[in-house]
Amino acid sequence: MTAALDAIPSPILVGVGGAAGALARHAVDGLLNGGRRSTFAVNVVGSTLLGALVAASPPAATLALIGTGFCGAFTTFSSFAVNVSRALDTGRVDLALADAAGTLVAALAGVGLGSVLVGV
Repeated sequence: MTAALDAIPSPILVGVGGAAGALARHAVDGLLNGGRRSTFAVNVVGSTLLGALVAASPPAATLALIGTGFCGAFTTFSSFAVNVSRALDTGRVDLALADAAGTLVAALAGVGLGSVLVGV
């Protein structure tokens, strides 16, 4: 399969992976009714997947398809930033700090878990 991916231009791989990641993100939003839980889930799951992928040291084509494309579209920093900003705008500093710190810690733990799962 790697040889077949290597023959495809990188921008196409990123686009195909991005489309799949966006659809997966939409599915998670539907399952979790959007909002903070959905954003948290996709960021942690995506970080875990990306950590495992990078630790596995796949070919560049696989990184373009899954890492940049899928994970890039699946995870969402912008929604995370909006959630934190909205909490601050409503005076919920506690919620903003919990959201920001919790997402950062859980996403970094996900990267570590992904690496461990691959055996690095």
